[in-house]
Amino acid sequence: MSIEVGSKLKGKVTGITNFGAFVELPEGSTGLVHISEVADTYVKDINEFLKVGDQVEVKVMNVGKDGKIGLSIKKAKENYTGGKTNRPRNNKRNDQRQQENFEQKMARFLKDSEDRLASLKRHTESRRGGRGARRG
Repeated sequence: MSIEVGSKLKGKVTGITNFGAFVELPEGSTGLVHISEVADTYVKDINEFLKVGDQVEVKVMNVGKDGKIGLSIKKAKENYTGGKTNRPRNNKRNDQRQQENFEQKMARFLKDSEDRLASLKRHTESRRGGRGARRG
């Protein structure tokens, strides 16, 4: 059985580094699961998810000409959604902005712009004259 891209295999974690985990596949070959392919969530420390000796199911993502095998644990799961979650988002603010007409959008833009300019003026005026000012 050769290792083909897209196939799902069972393997054993043989080593863990700060950038991923090495998994021994059937027939004795070894592949790397990059840290970004371990879980659907952000993985800061791979040791929180895997340890040496764990049995994992992996999906073969690529096989390089040099024999390197790229693997993914998160894409091997049955319910993988491609990083897109089905949770509802709070789009109340966006819905309000979409319902605004041009005049309302322009008025909001001008107000925000004036506020930012006033804040910038206050910030720069308090710093004027500090470097080359003469004291007398």
